[in-house]
Amino acid sequence: MSAPRQTDRRLWWLLAAAALLSVAWLLLTLALLGATLPADARATVWALLGERLLLISLNWGLGMAAIAWGLKRWFDHWVRPSVQLAEEAQVLLRTDVVRALRPKGNVETQVLALLFNQLVEQREDLRRQMDERVQQAAQHIEQEKNRLAALMAELTQSVVVCNLDGRILLYNQRSRLQFRALSQVPGVAGGSELIGLGRSIYSVFDRKLVAHALESIQQRMLRGVAQPSAQFVTSTAAGQLLRVQMAPVRSAQAQAATAAADRIELSGFVLMLENITSDYEAESAQDQVLHALIESSRAALANMQAALDMLDYPDLEPAMRGRFLAVIREETGALGQRVGKLQADSAASLKSRWPLEDMLGSDLINAAARRIETVTGLAASAAEVDATLWLKVESFSLLQALVSLSGRLADEFAVRFVQLRLSRASGSTGKAQLDLIWSGQAMSTETVMSWEMDVMKVGAETLRLTVRDVVERHGGEFWFERERVRHQAFFRFLLPLADVRDQVDAATFMRSDSRPEYYDFDLFKTTELTRTLDERRLCDLAYTVFDTETTGLNPSQGDEIIQIGAVRVVNQKLLHQECFDQLVDPQRPIPQASIPIHGIEPEMVAGQPTIDTVLPAFHAFAQDTVLVAHNAAFDMRFLQIKQEQAGVVFDHPVLDTLLLSALLHPNQDSHRLEAIAERLNLTIIGRHTALGDAMVTAEVFLRLIPLLAEKGIHTLGQAREAAQKTYYARLTY
Repeated sequence: MSAPRQTDRRLWWLLAAAALLSVAWLLLTLALLGATLPADARATVWALLGERLLLISLNWGLGMAAIAWGLKRWFDHWVRPSVQLAEEAQVLLRTDVVRALRPKGNVETQVLALLFNQLVEQREDLRRQMDERVQQAAQHIEQEKNRLAALMAELTQSVVVCNLDGRILLYNQRSRLQFRALSQVPGVAGGSELIGLGRSIYSVFDRKLVAHALESIQQRMLRGVAQPSAQFVTSTAAGQLLRVQMAPVRSAQAQAATAAADRIELSGFVLMLENITSDYEAESAQDQVLHALIESSRAALANMQAALDMLDYPDLEPAMRGRFLAVIREETGALGQRVGKLQADSAASLKSRWPLEDMLGSDLINAAARRIETVTGLAASAAEVDATLWLKVESFSLLQALVSLSGRLADEFAVRFVQLRLSRASGSTGKAQLDLIWSGQAMSTETVMSWEMDVMKVGAETLRLTVRDVVERHGGEFWFERERVRHQAFFRFLLPLADVRDQVDAATFMRSDSRPEYYDFDLFKTTELTRTLDERRLCDLAYTVFDTETTGLNPSQGDEIIQIGAVRVVNQKLLHQECFDQLVDPQRPIPQASIPIHGIEPEMVAGQPTIDTVLPAFHAFAQDTVLVAHNAAFDMRFLQIKQEQAGVVFDHPVLDTLLLSALLHPNQDSHRLEAIAERLNLTIIGRHTALGDAMVTAEVFLRLIPLLAEKGIHTLGQAREAAQKTYYARLTY
C-alpha cells in the first residue's frame, strides 16, 4: 500500500527558522534606518512603507517560497537519500538479506552506498567460508537426523513428543494421519487444528488425565523403576477411543543424578497413540454374538432338562431310558462346560480392552486422599492400609469414582471427614477390598443404588462414566455396609490384585549412559509463563500468519470471504507443512472485476463449506497464537463481522506487518507487501492467493523481528503500542 510521502519535520523546522531570521533581519534593517533619519524624514518613510506593506509581504512570501523550494530540493538531494540509505543498511545489518543498495542522491551518498555494497560482499564471503566449515563439521549430525527421520516415517505407531507444558515438539506422519481421523471437521482443517509444533496436546486429552499419568510415572521413578511408563484409555471430542502409552523424557542431568528427588525431574514426555475405536466396535459386535449364543445355549439346556424329566415316565423301557439318560446327561455337561468357557473368555476379553495397570495400593490411597481434599475440600486420611498389596487397576477412573462419592457425601449428608482403608479381601482369592469410610447419617439401599448408577460428578465437571462402569471395568464388586459398633458406614470396592512381582530396590537403580543425540529440541526449554502475552518477547511467541481473499473491499456492505489461508510460525521458524488453506462458498456472486485479482472462479467455490463451518476450524487452528496479517484491519473486519454467526470470538492479539514496516522505515516510498518483500530480498510466489500471501507475510514478519529489537521493541505489547502510532493505524474498514 502506498500513500503520500510525509515531509521530514526537519524541513519544516529549517523553513520556520529561515522565516523568523528573515523577519528579524527586516525589522532590524528598518530600525537602523529609522535611527539614522530625522523625525520628518522617518515619518515620510514609514508612510511610504505603510502604503506598500502588501507588496512587501507578497515579496517576502515569494522569497520564502523560493527558500522552501530550495530547502526541499536540498533535502531530497542530500538528506533524504542518506536517511533511506541508513534504513536499508540497517536491514542488511540486522537480517540475512543480501542485495545491492541502489546509489542515489548526492555524490557522497552514492559513494557511501557503493562502500556499503562492498562491505556486504565481504561479509557474505566470510559467511560462505564459515558455512562451508559448519557444513563439513555437521555432516555426521545430518546423517543422524536422516536416520531419525527415516525411523519416524517407518513407525507404524503414532508418536508425539511434548514438553511439560503439553506443547508438541515432535510428531511423525502416522500421528498426523491419526489426528486427521480425530478431527471433527477433517474435510476443512484435516486435523491441522489439533496437531502441530508448539500446539497444546490438551486440545485432545484431558489435562488432568495427563497430569495423573505423569504423577504415576514419577512415583514409579521414586521407587527405582528403571523404565517407568503409564497407559490409559480416553475418548476424544470426536467420539474416538484412544489407547495411550506415556513414557518420560529426562535431561542428562536428571539421568546422572544420585538423589531420588533429582532423578524424577522430567523435561517432557512421549505419547504413543493407538486408535482402538474400530477394534472396540468389532469386539462389541462379537460380544453380542457371543451373548446370543450363550442365551440360546441356556435355552437348549433348559429344553434338554425338560426332556430328562419326560424320560422319567415309567412306561419307557429301562434299557432305553438308561441309554437316553446317559447320553443327555453327558451332552448337558459338555454343553454347560462349553457355555461356561465361552462366557469366561468373553468377560476376560471385555476386561482386556480397558488396560489395567499394576499399582502399589498405598500409592493409590495417598493419591486418592490428596485428590479428595483438593476437589471436594473434605479432610481425607488413610487408615489400616496394607502396604504390601499391589492392585491391578485403571487408577484415573477409580480415583474419579472415589472423589465423586466423597463429593456427594459432603453435599447430601454434610459429611466432613472420610477415611480410606485397604486390605486383602477375605473369602475372595486374588481380590483386595478398598473402603471409603465416614461417620454420619444412615443411607438407604435405594440411595446407594442411585449413586451407583448415576453419572459421576467431579467438582463442576460431569463425566460420562458411572460408579457401576468403573466397577465392571475392574471386574469387581461394590456395596454399602454399616459398622454399628463404631458408628461408621463405608462403601466397599472389591478390586483385583496384581500378579506377584519382584520389587525393584531404589539402591539398585540402573542408569543408562545413552541418551538421544539426534536433536537439541528448543521447545523443551519453553515454559508457560504466568505473565500476559503483551509482556512476552516477540521471539518466544507462536503466530498464525493469515490472509483472506474476498468478493470485494467492503465487508460492511455485503462482501464475503471466499478463501482463508494461514501458516504457523513457532520458535521463529516458518512451518510450511502446518498450513490452513480453504475455499469458502460466499453464497453470493463473485464480481467479475475481482476474479483477475484472486483468480477464484464461481465454480471453484460452489459446494465448498460455508463460513459457518470454516471459521470455527480456522479459530481452532489459530488457538493460543498471535494473529499476523498485512493490513490486518481489513482481514480482521471480515472475521469480526462473521464471528457471531459462526459462534466464535477472535480475541487474539494482532500484529500488522504494514504498521510494523511503517514504524521501522518511515521514509520509504511504499509499504505494499511487494515493496517490503523487495526491500528484504524475498521472492514472492503465489501472490494474491490467500496461502501465498500468508507465506510471504510470514517471511516478512520474521525479517522484521530483529529490526524491531534494534529499535528497542522486544515484547508484543511494545510492538502493538508502537504500531498504533504510525500513519497507517488510522485506516478503518
